[in-house]
Amino acid sequence: MAAALIVTLSALAGCAAGGSGASGDSGGKERRSSPKPAAVRLPPRHAGFDYQIGGAYPPPKGVRIVSRDRSASPAPGLYNICYVNAFQAQPEERASWPADLLLRDAHGEAVIDEDWNEALLDLRTPARRERVAERVNDWIDGCANKGFDAVEPDNYDSYTRSHRLLTAADATAFMTLLTRHAHARHLAVAQKNTAELAGVRRRAGLDFAVTEECGQYGECGVFARAFDDRVVDIEYTDAGLRSAVADWGARLSIVRRDRDVSTPRSKGYVREVG
Repeated sequence: MAAALIVTLSALAGCAAGGSGASGDSGGKERRSSPKPAAVRLPPRHAGFDYQIGGAYPPPKGVRIVSRDRSASPAPGLYNICYVNAFQAQPEERASWPADLLLRDAHGEAVIDEDWNEALLDLRTPARRERVAERVNDWIDGCANKGFDAVEPDNYDSYTRSHRLLTAADATAFMTLLTRHAHARHLAVAQKNTAELAGVRRRAGLDFAVTEECGQYGECGVFARAFDDRVVDIEYTDAGLRSAVADWGARLSIVRRDRDVSTPRSKGYVREVG
């Protein structure tokens, strides 16, 4: 923790909150001015990392950064990232979302991320983004209250699975609502994957990156440049780990985990660091 950098964030530009194109943004609450800058703690570069979103357990020796689900508690003495599924509704939580906040196609059917059976959230208008953010920001408050250092809003790239109902501008506008709130609670915010939006990370208020398989897909350089090497990467294959370590092992925080991100007592548990 002592090695982590304390920075003061500039206030986010109000114009960043408004989407464009098909979303029909016209301002509204999203264009209100940002709160005063807040100090946040950034993760150390090139530090031992473990991805524990499938269940918390004592971090292995040498780990200085841990990501855990928002339902878990931080690991004492380490840099702790709080995982929040911000752009999609997990199957067990889908019924708790208002029906009009689930993205629906022309037939009124909820749009589903088939890989995880998660319904996409409807971020097409400022009013809906505000309503979704109200709930997600409650979760972010929980992360802050538990003592996490940062938050990892997952599925930033859900617009790419929306059958063109959502746009990149919608995603960025929603993310800006989350970063503004998290920064006010002194939490840093990670960009999760979504290499195509790394170039607008400052406008969205994003501080560092959590990537999955940047080695496997040759994207580590995109994130390293955008976030000045403040990147934690999870690989899920031996080949991906070898590639990430060979090219970026001296600069980024890299770990290989099993795809279920299971705990050490699970039969399929995998954790390697190259």
